[in-house]
Amino acid sequence: MRSKQEALEIMDIFRQKDPNPRCELNYVNAYTLLVAVVLSAQSTDKGVNKATETLFKIVDTPQKMVDLGLEKLKQHIKTIGLYNNKAKNIIALSNELIEKYKGIVPNNREQLESLAGVGRKTANVVLNVWFNQPTLAVDTHVMRIAHRLNFSQGKTPLEIEKDIINLLPQEYIKNTNHWLVLFGRYICKAQKPDCTNCPISDYCHSQDKKI
Repeated sequence: MRSKQEALEIMDIFRQKDPNPRCELNYVNAYTLLVAVVLSAQSTDKGVNKATETLFKIVDTPQKMVDLGLEKLKQHIKTIGLYNNKAKNIIALSNELIEKYKGIVPNNREQLESLAGVGRKTANVVLNVWFNQPTLAVDTHVMRIAHRLNFSQGKTPLEIEKDIINLLPQEYIKNTNHWLVLFGRYICKAQKPDCTNCPISDYCHSQDKKI
């Protein structure tokens, strides 16, 4: 495992380069953020944003989504992978929000995870991005970077989440999710890591390092 001091030095480099990292999904409120994150599973943010550009102009509440209906929702998101199942979950979670929470997205992990199609990663993103809570959503980027930088050798997202949270000071956790995702998306890519432009190359001892 990476030492806490070195992990902090790495995160400080990310912070200097991007002190206010942002989620790249487009949304207008907590509900549309929740929908966008559900849609983003095994899909790119760019692909989700393209599909929701028109959708979010006409649907920005659970009731409007229910009124839109399953088939029309599918037409809006049919370019996204697994769209049939995602559409069913979105209609179901919209009904649940109306029935249980008066149409308001809860700021509680347990309540979020009780909604159709919402797992820990999705809940963590919503809690982090909208409710400003220090949560860490572990996607494929975060998992890969955690392993490459030896922040964690955990086999599951939950193991990696716990390792990183234990490794870093509390005040870093909220932005860590975005820093690692963006780093994995644009620099430390899965197939062709851009090692020549990596700001933390000196700290990397990965076997597939290119320089």
